[in-house]
Amino acid sequence: MPLITGVMEDYLKAIYKLQRGHGSVATVELSKELRVAAATTTAMVQRLAKLKLVSYHRYRGLTLTSAGERIALETIRHHRLIELYLAQHLGVDLDKVHGEAEKMEHVLSHDVEARIAAALGNPTTDPHGDPIPSTTGTMRDIRYPALTAFGAGMTGVVARVSDRDPATLRRLAGLGILPGVKVKILAQRPSGCRVEIDGHRVTVPRALCGDVYIQ
Repeated sequence: MPLITGVMEDYLKAIYKLQRGHGSVATVELSKELRVAAATTTAMVQRLAKLKLVSYHRYRGLTLTSAGERIALETIRHHRLIELYLAQHLGVDLDKVHGEAEKMEHVLSHDVEARIAAALGNPTTDPHGDPIPSTTGTMRDIRYPALTAFGAGMTGVVARVSDRDPATLRRLAGLGILPGVKVKILAQRPSGCRVEIDGHRVTVPRALCGDVYIQ
């Protein structure tokens, strides 16, 4: 297997996330996800295709091959284990673990990965509630409804919060909306969702409700 760079892993990881539920990924989607120029994306996709890590057909999009998916899942596993280790053992704030893990995921050895997993008790979810791929290259596909889907009187547990935006995570953490927290929905209003957490009533702004997923 030729040397797989960190940039290649980033592309494979992004393709994996985008193709879930869609079947194939357009290069324009990939460019937007990675925030790079279309020409740069096209060149990298062609390179990955030559390495047989993606299947690419012009006008029909691209998908990961089994080899590409294996690398993507391994990278995601590294990322999410690092996030959890940083949060639980080093006390790094939830809104910062994603960025730190992005820097470290490409250099984690199999030995250190195994040691981190063991130290954490072989976890199945990261601190945001996202599933951690197994060592065999599989990942549970669990999808929970967003907070907006719940009506007054319903209760549940925050299963996941989106990690795409650190500012959003900071605002949710400030409200106490974190994975594992039990919530009771009091009302859905134009301004947001009124909920009760540990006896305290707070309003989750409407712009943030779609980033909170309830079990």
